[in-house]
Parts: sequence; structure tokens; C-alpha cells
Amino acid sequence: MKMKMKKCPVCNIYTLKPQCPNCGGELRVIYPPKFSVEDKYGKYRRQLKKEMLNKE
Repeated sequence: MKMKMKKCPVCNIYTLKPQCPNCGGELRVIYPPKFSVEDKYGKYRRQLKKEMLNKE
């Protein structure tokens, strides 16, 4: 099993657990996705990012 460091966006705490030990909130993986020259979902990811920026 791979262990990846995660971060709570609310508490700013780093942990390996599936939930934040302080607030019990959802955690996010801090590492970027693996780079691939043959990125078959890159078009959709860029489109989603563009839409998110337009909402703000």
C-alpha cells in the first residue's frame, strides 16, 4: 500500500490518515499528478480549470 502525505485545507495539518485528526474533515493529496506526454484527459482538466477561474 502506498502512503501519501495529505493536507487538511481547513486546519493546514499534514497527515497520513484518511481523515483530519483535528476537525474530521476531508483531506487533499499534496503531490501533483504524474506527468505523461500522452495525457488523454489534459483537455478536460484544462477546460475545467478555465471554467473554475471564470466563476471567481
